[in-house]
Amino acid sequence: EVQLQASGGGLVQVGGSLRLSCNISGFTFDDYAIGWFRQAPGKEREAVSCLSTTDARTYYGDSFKGRFTISSDSAKKVVYLQMNNLQPEDTAVYYCAGDYFVNAEYACREDKTLDYWGKGTLVTVSS
Repeated sequence: EVQLQASGGGLVQVGGSLRLSCNISGFTFDDYAIGWFRQAPGKEREAVSCLSTTDARTYYGDSFKGRFTISSDSAKKVVYLQMNNLQPEDTAVYYCAGDYFVNAEYACREDKTLDYWGKGTLVTVSS
């Protein structure tokens, strides 16, 4: 059974940083994508960043590249989202999700098709 668990959220001041972790288990072969998504109250879910072993690429949603960085530790089976210079508009529940046989761009753009979702972790940015 594929399980994805997001963690690392919390309260942070404007301009601060957090690193979120997505702990991965259950993928039975190495051809899958993992993405980070967020949803704020009253707003649509948006893609932050995705990576894929299928095409060995990363993809960033509009406005995220530069402040946010996705990375992975294959030995630990963890995908990270490093978030820097956080702003109040970054306040949201952050989710990690994944699926087999999709590339990074597809995972981010077609998130509704992804089969596996973890419970989100809340990030609150305050001044």
